[in-house]
Amino acid sequence: MLIMSEQNLLVRYLVARLTYMLEGLTFDILGVEWFWVLIVIVALLFGANKIPEIARAIGRAMGEFQKGKMEIEREIEKAKAEMDKTPERLKLEAAAKALGIDPTGKTDEQLREEIKKAA
Repeated sequence: MLIMSEQNLLVRYLVARLTYMLEGLTFDILGVEWFWVLIVIVALLFGANKIPEIARAIGRAMGEFQKGKMEIEREIEKAKAEMDKTPERLKLEAAAKALGIDPTGKTDEQLREEIKKAA
């Protein structure tokens, strides 16, 4: 019986010690240590064999997010460029399109020259 109570006492001590350590965990862990804590938690929850699959899925999701972000940024830049066009630029583009000239990437002066040549 004495051995059982000593084991019980040891278990209680370890649980108390672990609880004490976990209470200060959020304030004591900085930077890279969080990464290792997350790895251990993931390994405990899903098993070590699932970690590569989870990492691949997270990588794919991050890649898709970056692609979407870049696409939205391009759309915003395109919309800003459209809004920044002056009425004169809009008239030049309309005239160029009517003559079959592609106005994209050309300055106002280049468009005027091409319109004069085509007319």
